[in-house]
Amino acid sequence: MTRRVLVVGNGMAGARLVDELHRRDPEGVHVRPAIIGEEPRAAYNRVLLSTVLAGGLTADAVRLQPEGWEERHGIEVRTGTTVVGIDRSNRRVECLDTDGSGSTMDYDVLVLATGSRAWIPPVPGLSTREGMPAVGVVAFRTVDDCERIAQAVRPGSRVVVLGGGLLGLEAARGLRGRGADVTVVHPHAYPMERQLDPGAGAVLARVLGELGVALRLSSTAVEYRPGLAAAAGGVSAGRGVVLDDGSFLGADLVVVATGVRPAVELAEMAGLTVDSAVVVDDELRTSDRRIRAIGECAQHRGSVYGLVQPAWEQAEVVADLLTGADATARYAGSRLVTKLKARDVDLAAMGEVSAEAHTSDADTEVLSLIDPSRGRYAKLVLRDDRIVGAVLLGSPEAAAAVTQLYDRSAKVPSDRVGLLLGRPESGGEEVASPAHLPGRAVVCRCNSVTKNQLTSAWRAGAQTVPALAAATRATTGCGSCRELVDGVCGWLQSSEPAQVLEQEKATQEEGAA
Repeated sequence: MTRRVLVVGNGMAGARLVDELHRRDPEGVHVRPAIIGEEPRAAYNRVLLSTVLAGGLTADAVRLQPEGWEERHGIEVRTGTTVVGIDRSNRRVECLDTDGSGSTMDYDVLVLATGSRAWIPPVPGLSTREGMPAVGVVAFRTVDDCERIAQAVRPGSRVVVLGGGLLGLEAARGLRGRGADVTVVHPHAYPMERQLDPGAGAVLARVLGELGVALRLSSTAVEYRPGLAAAAGGVSAGRGVVLDDGSFLGADLVVVATGVRPAVELAEMAGLTVDSAVVVDDELRTSDRRIRAIGECAQHRGSVYGLVQPAWEQAEVVADLLTGADATARYAGSRLVTKLKARDVDLAAMGEVSAEAHTSDADTEVLSLIDPSRGRYAKLVLRDDRIVGAVLLGSPEAAAAVTQLYDRSAKVPSDRVGLLLGRPESGGEEVASPAHLPGRAVVCRCNSVTKNQLTSAWRAGAQTVPALAAATRATTGCGSCRELVDGVCGWLQSSEPAQVLEQEKATQEEGAA
């Protein structure tokens, strides 16, 4: 029997699930997927929004699938439609279209992929009574937000970004690329405090300052002033934010990047178990066995992930289970790697980074390199010869090897310092060679491209880096994976087909183990 799988949310998680379902069941023997979502456009890669904001990519260039892909594969898609209720007894959802008309859609299995929404802090004047951003204020969350910001900013425009986390810094760098005068206001002593330690945060602040991004740290906005009548050029005179020290920052535009909140209202109305997000088990099932949840709206074992990689992994598990491709598939959590997608800033952070070099824990080994004048900070936290945490700023040559070792929980080479510098002497060949990467290893995190996908694309005829980029989108995001993609391409080009197949089999078995 073919089951109708209705995915609510046409963002990255929902689109990825539909893609994974189609990969496993292209003829629709087991499942018949449909997707419905609020955004009026096809799913796109939200990871690349800072590049869109900077003008490096268009909105169409970050689509997840080519135009017409869903129609060609018989997948029903409804965009610009809001699901306003779930009738669990009759397995039906109630919908509201943009024209105000209502409709319903039936399901056998419902998957919530509603994601999250930008959070506007309760600063007087920042939002309207209806909770919408005030005039001169834009949240940074969607492609439409990027377009609104781009229309409001000109070279020399004064922009205040509220929030110095990952999204805020990406917005700031993108705006600086447009020639704006950018100031980031952040309540903590250093940026990205959730992912970095104080040393890395201090070096990152210095790097950003040298790139023209001003930082007001340990500061918060206490009032937004929309300004008086429009001045010459259409900018309101006196517009800006008041900080907690009484100072005033003039701003032609205020961009809010103060965090997100999981979109759980639909699940709450349906009576599903909700904590910080929709609670799910290892099969991504909610308290209703016919309803699952993935992505930023899901809470698994107490964790709510705000990055794309966990959503990809969750989508794979759900697709395996619903199509019967792997009835034993379970989601056990994700090992997070955070990468800052900002031009001229190479930053990767993962795992436990708070341990100090002189830690009293005899089982923990900490190595660090601090070179603020050159914008470099590298730190490894090891336990049992495995990486449990790392920060790599200004060290792209080390980031690829360290990330792969962390992802695989593999033992590090004996030359720790060489690994930290990106040139390990002992065991370095094994670390650096693409031949030793498992097939499931993620090479391009912006587009979630694995070594297996690169290998398949190469065998299908994409036998150069540009061709691989066109076939898989690897390297088209922040670009930091280009060296590794080039290495995979070179390895494939220099290997005999039989050797490639033999090595792929070995690395896939290693990854499975």
